[in-house]
Amino acid sequence: MSQIVVGVSDFKISKNVQDMIVTYALGSCIAVVVYDPRAKVGGMLHFMLAESSIDKKKAMDNPAMFADTGIPLLFKSCYQMGAEKKRMIVKVAGGASILDDANFFRIGQKNITAVRKIFWKNNVLITSEDTGQNFNRTVELHMTDGRVIVRNAGGLLKEL
Repeated sequence: MSQIVVGVSDFKISKNVQDMIVTYALGSCIAVVVYDPRAKVGGMLHFMLAESSIDKKKAMDNPAMFADTGIPLLFKSCYQMGAEKKRMIVKVAGGASILDDANFFRIGQKNITAVRKIFWKNNVLITSEDTGQNFNRTVELHMTDGRVIVRNAGGLLKEL
């Protein structure tokens, strides 16, 4: 099995059933995981912020940094490899309040809200999610069968 690492403000896609796509240490960021079980195409986006309007230049240079530009990019890239919207399974993890104990900036919550709005507007259902709280997560997508495993900082394991 080969491991494909998704960094912050990054996304990766695959159609190799031997691959595992993984992102580490999600805090307030969100991992959006998509998988088409028939085409065996999947991908993961690790975005930082909800709205690209806060920095249009950064959004142009790196659309994966923002929910509103990264999510469409992830889907379109999967479509180019044979995935179809109606078959896509969508799972979401992250959006924690890590360094913001008073919840002043609410970046994690804003990210969660942005994801839900984008999918609702586009008539896409989130199959399952592990969001919020106050701990980091590592997320894995296993391309063999589309399983998504989430590990939190305390070592707890959860399948979405």
